[in-house]
Amino acid sequence: VQLQASGGGLVQAGGSLRLSCAASGFTLDYLDIGWFRQAPGKEREFVAAISRSGGTTYYADSVKGRFTISRDSAKNTVSLQMSSLRPEDTAVYYCAASRAVVSRIPISYDSWGQGTQVTVSS
Repeated sequence: VQLQASGGGLVQAGGSLRLSCAASGFTLDYLDIGWFRQAPGKEREFVAAISRSGGTTYYADSVKGRFTISRDSAKNTVSLQMSSLRPEDTAVYYCAASRAVVSRIPISYDSWGQGTQVTVSS
């Protein structure tokens, strides 16, 4: 499964961005999808995840209430709507796919996109 994350950019604190994860040659509805991020000098951390049915979502405490993960089956994408962005949200954001389980743990995911940079200025 090839994943492509897009939608990153530079935004001021308090602003919003919408990231998108698209797949080539595979239907995302069959996979659990997670978003992770990695800031310079830090480990990759969980951000949000959605089950293949869309019925279960998980969020990191740091983004709960500000970020929303959702599916668009017609477009074969999974989006991460980010609002009230903070400078500490600055990172490269990755989407990942799991064939087995929706999880907060990176090792649970089989396929990873290339990442998209999100920079939040203060």
